[in-house]
Amino acid sequence: MSLKINRICLICSLTAFSLLMLQSAFAQDTAAISAYLTKNQKAIGKAVAMVWKDGKVVYQKQLNQDFTAKSQAPIAASTQWLTAAVVLSFVEEGKISLDDPVGKYIPVFNSYMKSYLTVRQCLMHSTGFERDKGLGTKVGFGRKYQTLEDLVKSLAAKEIVGNAGEHYFYGAYGPAIAARVVEVVGKKAFERLAMERIFRNCKMRATNFGLDGNSPNPGFGAQSTANDYLNFLVMLLNGGTFEGKKILSEASVKELLRPQLPNIPVKYQPEALAGFDIALGNYVQEKDGSGNDKVVCSPSLAGTWPWIDLSKKYAAILFVSDVKNEEKRDLALKFQAKVDEAIGSN
Repeated sequence: MSLKINRICLICSLTAFSLLMLQSAFAQDTAAISAYLTKNQKAIGKAVAMVWKDGKVVYQKQLNQDFTAKSQAPIAASTQWLTAAVVLSFVEEGKISLDDPVGKYIPVFNSYMKSYLTVRQCLMHSTGFERDKGLGTKVGFGRKYQTLEDLVKSLAAKEIVGNAGEHYFYGAYGPAIAARVVEVVGKKAFERLAMERIFRNCKMRATNFGLDGNSPNPGFGAQSTANDYLNFLVMLLNGGTFEGKKILSEASVKELLRPQLPNIPVKYQPEALAGFDIALGNYVQEKDGSGNDKVVCSPSLAGTWPWIDLSKKYAAILFVSDVKNEEKRDLALKFQAKVDEAIGSN
């Protein structure tokens, strides 16, 4: 009996020692992440970094005392991942198809000879519309309209420079049109649909599309927090499930994250997205040796950089406060590399 007890004690001791060593190694690796963030704090600005893996937040650092994981800030282009998820929730219910013409739901597009434009083309920025390239213009898009209906009605009358599906031009028009489609089908305001279908279920209590009385901007106008957006990433990483509740089907998540854009000319794309494959509201940043999606992201031009590593099974975000900052691709990618190194070595 004594021998058996001693053996059990030895196994427990070795297990505890192994766990202690793993924690020590991970602490050393995350120290390298913190050192990088501290060194580049001035360039990054107010920000919060968070990493989630194996059911919990394994790393968190705020670069400013007054900007925490609960602090709300504009997320600019990272809005589009949220918008696409709302649209996919309607697709999986069979209420719309990604390849439906928008004129089926918004007849004014038929009146302006744009009946061929599809919901999918709206989400992947191949509408045929072009738009000012400035970040400020995109973030302020739609502010002179009180409803998404009025905003999209004005878009139908605009000139196009090419047929839908024939070129890619990054902008705010497509997500707004796709959002209006589900607004018509859902018979509720888009921001309410987003709250009911995604935000509330993912405990994203501080996320919205702006509540200032103007039309929502489904491409660039959402506000969120680091905590909230990380919850959204966790839901996708878990195949559409958050805390045991199914938000999206695995098929919807797969469709959301897969590359969508055919081999068509890119008329305009921010440098931050160069080399990435276009998915729905997000981008395939890296593929594995078999050609499967490995890393997906939805960068904001302002610096916020959310991503999911589907291979190493973790989600992370660098959540930046100031939407007026310049593109920070290099800073975000180096931060991502530090995180990947820490996760990979443990």
